Amino acid sequence: MTTDPPAAHWTASLAPYACRAGLSRGRLFPEPESATRSPYQRDRDRIIHSGAFRKLKYKTQVFVYHEGDYYRTRLTHSLEVAQIARSISRNLGLDEDLAEAVALAHDLGHTCFGHAGEDALDLCMQPYGGFSHNDQTLRVLTRLERRYAEFDGLNLTWETLEGVVKHNGPVLPEQPGRPLPSTIAAFRDVWDLELDTWPSAEAQVAALADDIAYNNHDVDDGLRAGLFDLADLEELPLVGAITRDVCARYPHLDRGRLIHETVRRMIDAMVTDLLTESRRRLATLGPGDPAAVRRSGGPVIAFSETMRDHDRVLRAFLKTRMYRHYKVNRVMSKSRRVVRDLFELFLSEPECLPGEWQAEMAEQGGVTDMTLRARLVADYIAGMTDRFALAEHRRLFDMDSKV
Repeated sequence: MTTDPPAAHWTASLAPYACRAGLSRGRLFPEPESATRSPYQRDRDRIIHSGAFRKLKYKTQVFVYHEGDYYRTRLTHSLEVAQIARSISRNLGLDEDLAEAVALAHDLGHTCFGHAGEDALDLCMQPYGGFSHNDQTLRVLTRLERRYAEFDGLNLTWETLEGVVKHNGPVLPEQPGRPLPSTIAAFRDVWDLELDTWPSAEAQVAALADDIAYNNHDVDDGLRAGLFDLADLEELPLVGAITRDVCARYPHLDRGRLIHETVRRMIDAMVTDLLTESRRRLATLGPGDPAAVRRSGGPVIAFSETMRDHDRVLRAFLKTRMYRHYKVNRVMSKSRRVVRDLFELFLSEPECLPGEWQAEMAEQGGVTDMTLRARLVADYIAGMTDRFALAEHRRLFDMDSKV
């Protein structure tokens, strides 16, 4: 492991509790440091140039890719999360590049078809250790991306990997009937990410930037898809007050611009609340370094209790009116069947996998070890985009389709 040297211009304006690129714990595989980029900037760049990141363009949040060009994909969502994370980090004196790297990487392990695809793959994988997109993200970053001559994965810094694995808080230790996800457990034995502590403030920012982007942009997509209307939001706290004000202030504005004005104000309100509450917590705790943040026993980046209540109400509304809408249910039902069919076929007939995957299976012992075989099949399916999964399903199950 190696640590890039300190550089004053990377840390001059950072708060005491911010991660400092020059004090990074380094990378698992030693590399010469860059003369022009900090370690966290290099992490961000490697993520952006990865194959897994490009695939996010055709992996969806809620709608399958062909439902319309205007809806969010995992790629647009990740870019929006990164923008919000950078803005918050700048205001709190945190390392923007680290927060951005975690934000850009946090969804790399997601399957095709959003949460429906993940749920289907997890169900298929239950006899073999289950499937978790967070665990799969670490698998992508440390094993599946194969671009560099001297190592598998992207060889990211300790802080970025820690932030990706723990961005939602400490990872609970293994308990009877609830083991750690397989990749996280295996990596812990190679490099200790201190799973029982809180992550850096930058990783906490990335996690809440994800929540801000996810909820508000699902409101945007749901409105544009016609699953609910602006009038349906008026009784919700926060959202309702903003919607009523926008509609009263701009009674003749077209619907598209009304939606955008409402959503951008919602984002601003949530960011403002997060900055106020986080500053309060940081002032109370007074952490002198990133280690104090990790030892804090709770999050230092957070919404106020009032905003958390508003967020819970909004999530409940979206769950009822959007995620469980019959049109979405139909698409998700089809998506689950596609994933299940592909998994069952490849597990029972691995000779139908592409040649390089068959070779990988033979090399790792998956020909005889069903757990290894299932994990490699899950890797193959998890890496698929929506459109590739649909095309692969047609090739394998439509008798009239060309193989």
